[in-house]
Amino acid sequence: MSLATSSNALAIKLQSRDSTREPTWVRNVLLTIVFIFFLSCLILPLILVFVEAFRQGVEVYINALINPDTLSAVKLTLITAAIAVPLNVVFGVAAAWAVAKFEFRGKSILTTLIDIPFSVSPVIAGLMLVLIFGMQGWFGPWLIDHDIKILYAVPAIVIATVFITVPFVARELIPLMEAQGIEEEEAAIVLGASGWQTFCKVTLPNIKWGLLYGVILCNARAMGEFGAVSVVSGHIRGETNTLPLHVEILYNEYTYSAAFAVASLLAFLAIITLILKTWVEIRQEKQNNRNDSASS
Repeated sequence: MSLATSSNALAIKLQSRDSTREPTWVRNVLLTIVFIFFLSCLILPLILVFVEAFRQGVEVYINALINPDTLSAVKLTLITAAIAVPLNVVFGVAAAWAVAKFEFRGKSILTTLIDIPFSVSPVIAGLMLVLIFGMQGWFGPWLIDHDIKILYAVPAIVIATVFITVPFVARELIPLMEAQGIEEEEAAIVLGASGWQTFCKVTLPNIKWGLLYGVILCNARAMGEFGAVSVVSGHIRGETNTLPLHVEILYNEYTYSAAFAVASLLAFLAIITLILKTWVEIRQEKQNNRNDSASS
């Protein structure tokens, strides 16, 4: 009876595969559309950035990169990412831990709030900060009276970047931690481990690749953010311009080679991000396969 059941199950499985198998020409058409879109919208623009960056020679390219305003934009971009990413790591781990490991009122509200930056335009996010910290905003008069400058300065750029990048770490960790469950943490606590020891010895090793994946995406978005930062920065050359804003200024001034030279830095960052992202995905898949093998 068991043999017959297995045979029926195999037959049903093969039949379902046959029912979803498309003709060769359909697959070829779909693959052609995908490759055309990929080449025209991703590969060719990326190649164009580097071609235009070196159009007037290596010397012009290097001079554009060592320009004081470019170096200032690089410095501000790195500072912003260095502040925003760790803050989002702390928030993302805490939020994922709370959502995945505990039941509490407002859990669905918390998960919805985490997704707000995905649904709100970055420009609107920047305008919200203007309404809060601007001269006519909620805290504007108080900030002016105490000589505290947030808007059109580094603090506003950092706040805007933190807001935009909030979901990346949390959204990578929540489904991962929910899938892992709480059995291992409960076992560690029963054996006498403290909460911090449980996190460092049990939870963190299980989520390390998902955490690194979220950090990579968060860092890439922090360095490449334009809309929200553009609203709150004031576009002060050499002071509040990040790399994307500096590219815009150079392009608007018709210094195209310099603009594309600086843009090539962001393109290079994107390539590095894709390489790291792929490497993390491979390592995470290997870890999942090992876990599946161990559980079976």
